Amino acid sequence: IPAEESEDEALAREERVDTRLSERDTAGGSQEGSKDSSKEGAVAEETDGDGQGEGQEAEQPDPTPASSNKPRKKKKKRKTKKNSGEPVEDNDLEDIDSLLERIEDPRLAPQSQGGTITDSRPLLYVEHRNLNPENELKRYFGARAVLGDQRPRQRQRQYVRSMWLTAPKNTWPRYSKTGITMQLLDTRRGVQHFTFEHHREYQQVQFKFLDAVESMDPNNIVLLLQMNPYHVDSLLQLSDVCRMQEDQEMARDLIERALYSLECAFHPVFSLTSGSCRLDYRRPENRAFFLALFKHLMFLEKRGCPRTALEFCKLILSLDPENDPLCVLLLIDFLSLRAREYTFLTRLFQEWESHRNLSQLPNFAFSVPLAYFFLSQQEERPELERSQARERAARLIQLALIMFPSVLMPLLDHCSVQPDARVTSHPFFGLNAQISQSPALNQLTSLYVGRTHALWKDPAVMAWLEPHVHEVLRMVDARDALVQEAEHKRKIRYQSAPRNIYRHIILSEMKEATAALPLEVTSQPVMGFDPLPPLDSIVSYTRPERTSHPSNESTLSLFFRSLLPNFNLQGDIRHDGDDEAGAAQDLNQGVNRLMAAMRDMLANIQFQEPPRDDNPEGDGDWD
Repeated sequence: IPAEESEDEALAREERVDTRLSERDTAGGSQEGSKDSSKEGAVAEETDGDGQGEGQEAEQPDPTPASSNKPRKKKKKRKTKKNSGEPVEDNDLEDIDSLLERIEDPRLAPQSQGGTITDSRPLLYVEHRNLNPENELKRYFGARAVLGDQRPRQRQRQYVRSMWLTAPKNTWPRYSKTGITMQLLDTRRGVQHFTFEHHREYQQVQFKFLDAVESMDPNNIVLLLQMNPYHVDSLLQLSDVCRMQEDQEMARDLIERALYSLECAFHPVFSLTSGSCRLDYRRPENRAFFLALFKHLMFLEKRGCPRTALEFCKLILSLDPENDPLCVLLLIDFLSLRAREYTFLTRLFQEWESHRNLSQLPNFAFSVPLAYFFLSQQEERPELERSQARERAARLIQLALIMFPSVLMPLLDHCSVQPDARVTSHPFFGLNAQISQSPALNQLTSLYVGRTHALWKDPAVMAWLEPHVHEVLRMVDARDALVQEAEHKRKIRYQSAPRNIYRHIILSEMKEATAALPLEVTSQPVMGFDPLPPLDSIVSYTRPERTSHPSNESTLSLFFRSLLPNFNLQGDIRHDGDDEAGAAQDLNQGVNRLMAAMRDMLANIQFQEPPRDDNPEGDGDWD
């Protein structure tokens, strides 16, 4: 995009040229022929400048009459370009998009000899352009295949607020304030802590939503959404219902609408890209944002946009990296491999291994050496860097096989690969390795194998894995100290999984891992809008208690309730237990209420009369 000079600069430059010309005239003595020749030279210089473009104009420091006329010519060109047809404008937009992509391309960042990006940006930095799945689809299929003829329509549609997380659709209801706001709690060590807040109107809608969930009828949630189309928890719950009914498009649309509602409530200082904004999952108001982001990235991954899903995964992790309430660390390695962001995965492992022990998770133990192997296969990298990646991949995959031997056989089984006789007959990788491990470790390994086995089906990956398996068996037979140490760690650790891992397994819906969940998790009801809430929740408002207590009602009261759902024997009376007179009065009122209900029921009973015979004497045609 060429930098054009302003009109003030052009006027100042013309004044300087005029003063120089007047000085030449007063210095005088110049003939008319010399003036004409100078004019011709100026005209020739002007035409040469136009022919050679704007790049050469910047190289001429001395202002001349030709350069003073340049801005006027630029304005004429700009007008003619605007008056030309619409395809030129579309081409300009495409050129601008491609230029911005080149500017923000991470591959153009300077790299050191070790292969790590020497970038000053934080690890969990989120790029806005990577939050839009259309940008990723454009890279795969081209802008024309993705957008089609959407651009002319966008000029005619009504104005909507532009968003980063989702693009508002014309089919959505008109947005109005829902009663959700975001407040800045405090700022500590450069990190800003925010929280969502529910106003009184939204709290009343939330209470109606909880009543609709307890009714076990999705139609009640639909009716609630008709009155409150941007109630977030209703959108999340109804999205699960649509997904169970195989309506994936509607389920995804509801999640996007929930994200739109939450983004409209953002605080002006809240930033998605800085990585320094925090939300506490213990507050129920904040959970909907975490869950909406997680479900949205799952839809993006199934849609074939792993790079966009990875960006959303980084966003979730940046909101609470210390606690990781949805345990996206079990997912971020898979998305990095699918998006071919191998450098990011290796950088995450190098920076977080010292204080998070990522190597003790089976997914990082196997995915990081796989990322190094893929880096070693990239021919555009220097040979020294590729050889270093091969060495790291070999060392880390052997450590992973020693630490988690129960992963190999299920992984080969999912990949339809038959191991050789030595591996099959050896007890280290046999069935005993899977039976002897704790249930918590079994959940982690089952989750990794079920999610990532497709990445290991490559014949080149299997050819790379085979010699390292044999090397591990040699170390086991030689009673290496690493093997004994890994066995000791497996017995001490992985006794029980934390609650966030259970929450992640429930949200991921991996059959292999869900089957390994303990009974205390599967026996309790799990709601899609708040699965396994934290035990130390910070509650800002509570749901009012019901006035009816069905557990204390008599059989007769329950019978009348089945006939008259609105009947309530106890009504709005509160039993304080202070004196017996009050209790007797309550009993009398309850009896009176019961008699009134009986009278209403009898008054509403209508007996159907038997059909009358209009011709009682008959026709006499039958005997």
